[in-house]
Amino acid sequence: MRCEDDDVVLAPPAPLDPIANVAEAVRDALRYPLSGLPLAALAVRGGRATIVVDHPSLPFPGAEHDPRQVALDAVVDELVRLGIPTENQTLLVAGGLERRAGRARLESLLPPAKARRFHGSAVVHDCEDEALVPVEGAGPEVRLGPSLVGTDLIVVVSAAETVLHGGPAALLGASDAATIRAARAESLLEPWRASGWELARSIEHLLALRAPVMGVSLLLDHPRLTGRYRGYPHDVATAERLARSPLRRLLNGLPGSSRRARLDGLKHEIAAAGVLAGPPSVAHAEALLRGTELRATRIQEPLDAIVVPVPWASPHAHRDPINPLTAAYAALGLALALWRGTFPVAAGGTVVLLHSFNRTFGHGPGAPYRALFQVLRDGLEPESLGAAETAAAADPRALKAYRQGRAPHPLLPYAEWDACQPALSQLGRVIVAGCRDAGAARTLGFVPSHSIATALEMTHGVSAGRARMGVLLAPPYAPLVVEQPQG
Repeated sequence: MRCEDDDVVLAPPAPLDPIANVAEAVRDALRYPLSGLPLAALAVRGGRATIVVDHPSLPFPGAEHDPRQVALDAVVDELVRLGIPTENQTLLVAGGLERRAGRARLESLLPPAKARRFHGSAVVHDCEDEALVPVEGAGPEVRLGPSLVGTDLIVVVSAAETVLHGGPAALLGASDAATIRAARAESLLEPWRASGWELARSIEHLLALRAPVMGVSLLLDHPRLTGRYRGYPHDVATAERLARSPLRRLLNGLPGSSRRARLDGLKHEIAAAGVLAGPPSVAHAEALLRGTELRATRIQEPLDAIVVPVPWASPHAHRDPINPLTAAYAALGLALALWRGTFPVAAGGTVVLLHSFNRTFGHGPGAPYRALFQVLRDGLEPESLGAAETAAAADPRALKAYRQGRAPHPLLPYAEWDACQPALSQLGRVIVAGCRDAGAARTLGFVPSHSIATALEMTHGVSAGRARMGVLLAPPYAPLVVEQPQG
């Protein structure tokens, strides 16, 4: 699409200054935490330690080499130095409701050389495991993985991306399905607007009564292109060279599958700009605040409309082909939940969602989404959704597929659709530009539009003139800070 002079391009800021030695920064953070005792005072020589990591869903897109791998390696080495051998260490992958990590993910937790020398356990959390242990004080329905309650020390290693990704939310991701499903957030950048944050903090507090809990939170930069496109879109010379390149026109003329394969081949890198340690909620909140200040795009007041491009792969650890429900989640439950101050679109405003909306459900990973889509076709009443969600949570075939790592938990589509509701309650309409399945758009209550030009004309038309429009560049989605609240 072509932006007009008065449109606002909501691009991520220029790259941050990366840390030269992430491992050394992690060791320093563990020795000098923001609050509480250093790791040396918490580790029990000869005891057991559980290191919690979550699925690297964010930032999106990912990169082949992630600073979290180096940070985890440094934590393992530091525990060995303090008298906890790798035989007494457990790596717990807390993926929440997402598709359970497979062997490839477990093998990539540590650098290859270190993975061969690690003799501890690597456990993928199963939120339907009958061995989950009830935690006293959190209610009879809250159950946690055995490796969290039967250890002498818990260390959370994660990136501070949102209030529901990393930090204490990683501990929440190692609980039972109903508890994970209860986590909600109006804004993914403001803890006080997220009930899921309070739930995660309560779990952290209850675990801390049993054993010391420490968190290592990384402040990550946005994923950046490498190779010939390094510096795009921040480097003016690179952007101009790409705009003049005949390869760009050739790429636009390729079939969709060929174009996507070519773009998927572009390499990204992720750098760490900070490492903080302390109680998981403290370290995570501070790293999230600093990251928002450094990575955010600022606007003076809410926009009349916003354009949100959606990629062709889902924003999950397993980059499965995206379907209409996940496309809605990427735009409304993720991109438009990364705000601070106030919602970035004025009340009754418009979102133009760029996606084909093809029903690429299929079998396997797409089966739970197809089931929810069928329910939404019958109506959007909360009562029908509630009954369908209860039935989905008890579906033996869906649960078996989840436990075998072939599909996400059947509650994940409901959680993603629920995450879209805060944005939908603020908006007047969602227009799907480039829509190739009008029925799918209408099923979700959206307005289908065959082309971007038509969608923009509709947007300006409902604004009784020209709408003040913002255009997100994605991915990665830049956090949005609204300087002046509406009204």
